[in-house]
Amino acid sequence: MKALGRHILAEFYGCDREILNDVEKIEIYMKRAAIECGATIVNSVFHTFNPHGVSGVVVIAESHLAIHTWPEYGYAAVDVFTCGDTVDPWIATRALQEYLCAESIKTIEVNRGELDSEKVLPHKPMLMDTVQ
Repeated sequence: MKALGRHILAEFYGCDREILNDVEKIEIYMKRAAIECGATIVNSVFHTFNPHGVSGVVVIAESHLAIHTWPEYGYAAVDVFTCGDTVDPWIATRALQEYLCAESIKTIEVNRGELDSEKVLPHKPMLMDTVQ
């Protein structure tokens, strides 16, 4: 069974609280992680919350990297979703662990779009059943 993509759901604990509240550093680190794993950056959007916390996404040609931080807990939730065979989401995940100075992480990898290659024709739209 071939999957269209790999999705790493990561929980980062014991992170540097100042980094987690610095939107500029978070954006730089997320983009750097995308580049290091071989992804092509398309766009990015980041937001700082009041009184603290950052959320953001780096859209890559191969899917996305997303982050939500809770500096008050030293915690960040990170998604690294990549499609194709040329980008390794684990490289980005390990890079972010280092950049955020995380003491520990918990991860789950989910294969996205597991398709039976014999039944799906490439570049053809698939009709979805609709609920009536």
